[in-house]
Amino acid sequence: MLYELIQVSQQCYYIQSPAKIGLVKLGETEVCLIDSGNDKDAGRKVRQLLDANGWRLTAIYNTHSNADHIGGNRYLQAQTGCSIYAPGIECDFTRHPILEPAFLYGGCPGSELRHKFLMAQESDAQPLTQEVLPQGFELIPLPGHFFDMAGFRTPDDVIFLADCLSSRETLDKYQIGFIYDVAAYLETLERVKRMTARCFIPSHAEATAEIAPLAQYNIDKVWEIAGNILSLCAEPVCFEHILQKLFDRYQLVMNFEQYVLVGSTVRSYLTWLKDTGKLAARFEKNLLLWQRV
Repeated sequence: MLYELIQVSQQCYYIQSPAKIGLVKLGETEVCLIDSGNDKDAGRKVRQLLDANGWRLTAIYNTHSNADHIGGNRYLQAQTGCSIYAPGIECDFTRHPILEPAFLYGGCPGSELRHKFLMAQESDAQPLTQEVLPQGFELIPLPGHFFDMAGFRTPDDVIFLADCLSSRETLDKYQIGFIYDVAAYLETLERVKRMTARCFIPSHAEATAEIAPLAQYNIDKVWEIAGNILSLCAEPVCFEHILQKLFDRYQLVMNFEQYVLVGSTVRSYLTWLKDTGKLAARFEKNLLLWQRV
């Protein structure tokens, strides 16, 4: 059930939503959130949960700046006066949300990309560092999916993993999950695969005590997609044709949102495959062409 509050340890809960929201008790009445949901409505539902339990929100710790993780920030900050923190570059994206659709599109984004799923309302975020976290929290860098994404280990050994992996169902349905830096993403998954904790809470998969199998499933999907891209580059081919063939192969449907999300990810794969010596790139007749080495 959406916006159900689920307890996983003495201190830690998560709120079931399209991108899970973490809630950690810091005292008798004080709590913090890990992310804030995808929009003002999510923020309102969270506020209702806080009020129903007599909790006071002191801070929101954003794992990264994607709109579905910071969308409730502005509402909750206005309602409660809580502080908001986001790591590294994510802090700038959180303060200036137009950066997300502009980055994805690679230029000024049109109206088709200026909506709440890609562009949250701005909020007054401050830099997230280990020093601003509550006592006993550990900041866990999780780069790859986005620039400076981070997760958290709580004092009672619950790890919030943000978007560093997706559920099997999501991968099987959408196939190509968003990745900014493929090399960093694989390194993050290999680290996560070796982690142990009382409970892992990914934003887009079920909470579990055993994360390694799902981490490996995500790793295998990356290598599968890389293999498909290489097979499409047997002869020199431009980016648009690679993207078209991938959509055809995975039976995806093109629209503006999918074009920028999958397109940006495919460009990241091309960069990684070129940097690792598997692809070559050259310009011919004013086209950038990619070919398997």
